[in-house]
Amino acid sequence: MTAMGVFLRNQMRIIAPFATLIVLVTFFSLTSRSFASLDNAANILTQISVTGIIAVGLTFVILCAEIDLSVAAIANVTGIAVAYFTLQESYVNIANVPVPGIAAIVLALVGCFMLGLVNAAGITLIGIPSFIMTLAMMQIGAGICALLVRGQIAYAVPDLVSLLGAGRVAGIPCLVLVAAVFLLAGHLVLTYTRFGRYVYMVGGNREAAEYAGVNVRLVLGAVMVISALCSGVAGMLGVAHFGSAQQNEFDGYLLDAIAAVVVGGTSLFGGRGGIGNTIIGLLILGVLNNGLDHVEIDSFLKILIRGLILLAALIINVYVQRVRDAERIGS
Repeated sequence: MTAMGVFLRNQMRIIAPFATLIVLVTFFSLTSRSFASLDNAANILTQISVTGIIAVGLTFVILCAEIDLSVAAIANVTGIAVAYFTLQESYVNIANVPVPGIAAIVLALVGCFMLGLVNAAGITLIGIPSFIMTLAMMQIGAGICALLVRGQIAYAVPDLVSLLGAGRVAGIPCLVLVAAVFLLAGHLVLTYTRFGRYVYMVGGNREAAEYAGVNVRLVLGAVMVISALCSGVAGMLGVAHFGSAQQNEFDGYLLDAIAAVVVGGTSLFGGRGGIGNTIIGLLILGVLNNGLDHVEIDSFLKILIRGLILLAALIINVYVQRVRDAERIGS
């Protein structure tokens, strides 16, 4: 194989998402007159913002070769909690506990922080695999949501949450700006800080990281807490954006967030990828979902297409990892 062929094969995880995004944008631009417009571009960015905030924390987790299945449940708990601690209208039949706006936000964030700590403790202190631990937390989160609202719907949230989730600054949705801040902060932490280097080291080779003096358990615990906090913020702002807080509101965001990270090219085996990949993955999903709506395709076929694209990303992910493993053994 030529040097160029080897390079392309090794960079497939990076090249494939870019190529997919370009193909999708080109296809929908040619097949729909309403797709290629500034207003629709703004719609796409708004549609992926909640997923983007969740995906920031999930990127940290997957880079450590772990998984967090509780992100959607924690988002739901936090969104419901901030509404639970906010004074509701008389027609809302929920026995809640109203407190001042800032206190409601702090209590909701403390709640998601504690859920993240439980995940971290289960994984690092008890030794429960992250898949099982976060699967249990997903059920715990669903139970907390059910206890707080008991099948009812809450609407009011603190003014600050309402502004960030549904307001605009100079015509730009605040939700998009918050998502951009989270993505930028995640990129800076992973790229320019010692903690970011430790995340890549733990995901790349956990034993080598331990020999190098990295506190692996502390890093794993930290990324689980980061994931919970990102999910919590996304849940609060999502409730303001959607205009209501109710059970199972964010269930669909689990698959979307995982897909954004994986489709963008971050390795499921840890140590490779980052926020830049996640941004590409978010844009792919956003363009795909929005574009399929513009061409008025069958909604059931839309779900199938998303699944096929995710499958293709997983195949590329596994293939590139096998290539790297073969080269490592060969060398």
